[in-house]
Amino acid sequence: MRADWDSYFMQIARVVASRATCDRKLVGALLVRDRMILSTGYNGSIRGMPHCSEVGHLMENEHCVATIHAEANAVLQAARNGVGIDGADLYTTASPCWPCFKLVANAGIKRIVYGEFYRDDRIFEVAKSVGISLVDMSGLAAKPAAT
Repeated sequence: MRADWDSYFMQIARVVASRATCDRKLVGALLVRDRMILSTGYNGSIRGMPHCSEVGHLMENEHCVATIHAEANAVLQAARNGVGIDGADLYTTASPCWPCFKLVANAGIKRIVYGEFYRDDRIFEVAKSVGISLVDMSGLAAKPAAT
């Protein structure tokens, strides 16, 4: 059976998550518009710095603050490459934390598809207020690709 578009892109986000270098939570994200991938990102350290998985975590309030989150890295990767993301969809293996939600909202993301809920329910009310559609795919198991 052929995967629907949301399942297809979520599967790719899971593969992107396998590159994450903060082993506390492996998260992958991709930005998509018109069924074309614009950018990807995974959580990890600042470019050129050692990875959490190698040197440990910089913890504050039970959260690793050395890590740049996957959603932010996807936005940053698009910016580095001159790719416009206004009106794009965000696929992420975990719902955005509050700072990442604000970042993607201001970047013009119109739809966020996530694989599991992560930490902050403020995103639900604000998404509704600013016209961002949230799609929860946590109830859908990862489906193998059709052969």
